[in-house]
Amino acid sequence: MRLISTSELLSLQARVLVSLVLRETRATFGKSIFGYLWAIITPTMSIALLVFIFSLAGREPPFGLSLALFFATGIFALQFFNELSGKLMSAFDANRALLTYPIIKDFDTLLARALLVAATYMLIMAIFYAALIMLGLASLPARPEHVILAFLATWLLGLGFGTLNAVIASLWDTWTQIEKILTRPLFFVSGIFYVPSQLPPQAREILQWNPLLHLVEWFRHGFYPNYNSMILDMWYPVGVGVAMLLLGLAGERLFRRERY
Repeated sequence: MRLISTSELLSLQARVLVSLVLRETRATFGKSIFGYLWAIITPTMSIALLVFIFSLAGREPPFGLSLALFFATGIFALQFFNELSGKLMSAFDANRALLTYPIIKDFDTLLARALLVAATYMLIMAIFYAALIMLGLASLPARPEHVILAFLATWLLGLGFGTLNAVIASLWDTWTQIEKILTRPLFFVSGIFYVPSQLPPQAREILQWNPLLHLVEWFRHGFYPNYNSMILDMWYPVGVGVAMLLLGLAGERLFRRERY
């Protein structure tokens, strides 16, 4: 019997992932381009609504000259994370029939969804920030490499949290509703509409345990040339994401029989 080489295994794995991503794309957005357009409109409207509300209240940007840019750096990080954790939570149940094929593993379905969400939000953010630059509401990122790293770190944290959520939800149906309640306060504790470094030390000590807050600060560090965060720890959200991912993978392996 001929042994399969590593390159052949990687090629096979890549074909499996591409097939799953294409399947997820059609299932999520349908065959029409309007599905993708809606994915772009939804976060854009969220930012526009916040800017409108704060403008009516006479609110100045907490940092910089553009309300839209400040809110975008926060809301996109939160929505990207929430979309990942939410989509991955239902991956096992949605792909239960596919998992009967030996070539498709549980983690393949999670990774395919995570890649699709990442590609979608990469497109959304690129279009939105390009529009802000064209309208004179933003400048080119001061540190584009940090914007990319913050995006990848957000993806890793969402993948880890979503994998753990998927395992728990497959064992306990009620977790889907509980997770939504637990993550709802993230909108208020992630620095979306304020600068965390301007808060009292006691508040910063509590909020700095939120890894998503560090990601929002990281995005702003990448966009603004003079954004000096007193909280930002780039390794913290990465470490939390890796720990959650390993815990989720261990749980998937340990409770595989119970889930099916």
